[in-house]
Amino acid sequence: MTKIFPLDQLSTERFETPAILKKLATASRKLAELKGVAASIPNQGILITEKSVI
Repeated sequence: MTKIFPLDQLSTERFETPAILKKLATASRKLAELKGVAASIPNQGILITEKSVI
């Protein structure tokens, strides 16, 4: 069984691998593209729905 450590006890070196950094760069680029597309929507609020609690 794998022990789960609190986030503040995780070593950052564990996550700074070339594969993870490459995926991070790709994800950042895709989020920037999404932000640009979302900015072109005239009424962005129409896409946001609130779930009502009964």
